[in-house]
Amino acid sequence: MTGRNAKAASLDGAQQRVPALFTLPGGRAQEALSAPVPRSASLWGRRRVLLLNATYEPLTAISLRRAIVLVLRERADVVHADDAGLAVHSADIAVPVPSVIRLRSYVKVPYRAVIPMTRAALMHRDRFRCGYCAAKATTIDHIVPRSRGGAHSWENCVACCASCNHRKADHLLSELGWALRVTPGAPKGRHWRLLATVKEIDPAWTQYIDAGAA
Repeated sequence: MTGRNAKAASLDGAQQRVPALFTLPGGRAQEALSAPVPRSASLWGRRRVLLLNATYEPLTAISLRRAIVLVLRERADVVHADDAGLAVHSADIAVPVPSVIRLRSYVKVPYRAVIPMTRAALMHRDRFRCGYCAAKATTIDHIVPRSRGGAHSWENCVACCASCNHRKADHLLSELGWALRVTPGAPKGRHWRLLATVKEIDPAWTQYIDAGAA
């Protein structure tokens, strides 16, 4: 078995376990961070990493676990590492915790014109601000309520604060004398599909994402 195949085989075994600490190939589980277990477990489970094509075109946001797998299998390289200098250690290798990685080989991605409307993408579109009062948004509101025939679409949904959402309820804007701050619509830009999968954007991602989307 070659060194690369042995590394991949060890990693496949490690992936079958949900680590309390970072667990990587090398035959033993070793503590990767000096932080308490809950912190490292949380980082492993919640951290998202931007995956770039070989051309530096953003493809998607993936889990930290998958990013480490791609780097260790030599299918991707770390482009930007965590600013805090965190690293994942095994018995014989240390990998910087990445925020951005790049595939070594180009993958062709089919173009899809329709951008799915998700809660995360809509919040990014509206900059996490209420469409009625500009306060911090915590939910999504249907401008024309679903109970009154409103569609679940980019054009009929806005980010909304809890207070406005409660006051508006199933009313039409004309019934309340309200007006929207902006005209809602489907976002424009190549990278909104990616944003539909993440809640927060790492600052290191912004140079790779359309200015209108970041």
